[in-house]
Amino acid sequence: MKTSEFDFDLPPELIAQTPLAKRSASRLLILHRATGEIEHRHFYELVDYLKPGDVLVRNNTRVIPARLFGTKEETGAHVELLLLRQDGDEWECLVGNAKVVKLGTVISFNEGELKAECIGIGEKGLRQFRMIYDGIFYEILEKLGNVPLPPYIKEKLNDPERYQTVYAKVKGSAAAPTAGLHFTPELFDQLKAMGVEVEDITLHVGLGTFRPMDTEDIADHHMHSEFFMMDQATAGRLNQAKAEGRRIIAVGTTSCRTLEAIMSKYGEFRECHEDTDIFIYPGYTFKAIDGLITNFHLPKSTLVMLVSAFATKEQIMKAYQAAIDEKYRFFSFGDSMFIE
Repeated sequence: MKTSEFDFDLPPELIAQTPLAKRSASRLLILHRATGEIEHRHFYELVDYLKPGDVLVRNNTRVIPARLFGTKEETGAHVELLLLRQDGDEWECLVGNAKVVKLGTVISFNEGELKAECIGIGEKGLRQFRMIYDGIFYEILEKLGNVPLPPYIKEKLNDPERYQTVYAKVKGSAAAPTAGLHFTPELFDQLKAMGVEVEDITLHVGLGTFRPMDTEDIADHHMHSEFFMMDQATAGRLNQAKAEGRRIIAVGTTSCRTLEAIMSKYGEFRECHEDTDIFIYPGYTFKAIDGLITNFHLPKSTLVMLVSAFATKEQIMKAYQAAIDEKYRFFSFGDSMFIE
């Protein structure tokens, strides 16, 4: 299967640049896998498609101000870092102009308030850094870092909280799990009142989610691993729901990949704190989820391949064309779809 098979033409004006005033006012395309039928609704009408006993699984990761702009101490050259994965005071980072960063290179931020020493060289612009600072790292990062908006968003984000879900809790992501951006506390209250259960897992979004494909043959692509975790109580409730034949609905592709990674490895849900590089594309047999709430994804991306695996490529391409015809808003701040 070829990457080019998942390409589509998207008018640039449909790439959402700013969030809507009200999160749940976004549009919602309903795709019925059994029939291929498509409906056009709004997100607050999701309640019409869920029923008592359904379990929504959401990713409670919180985006950190992961983009840092500094200068190379030796030369003064400008260097941009995107923080991806933490191990104590060591971070794996994607470097904007990686060729100038060698082993031992020290990058200074805000006149040395924070420094990063390169201690490892990875492929495709990845570097390992040891952070040097006084105080509490995340307090310094809040002061010096920038919200890592995707490159296709050109408008300034006036309220950084709009790039967080309302349930964001566990710091660590370099990008938002954007399917969750449409939910409001009021909508969750409404869903819970009608008997829908809500469970939290964590996957810190990194390169595995947003790095573009660079191979034509899908099988040649290797996903970058991302850290996830599920606690024992959540695993128990999900196993019970599965045993009772109730629907498990993933809020976003990151929740989907977490659930499928656990179920594929263990054959059940269980407490985990580990990494996954699971790559889901057509031909994959889903073991964990029965429904998926997701945004509209970039052409030729691993995410459009994932949704094509959950439905079919033909259904997804038809749904995407319908969304384009109806002038839906695409990508991170765009509209959403529910695949059931």
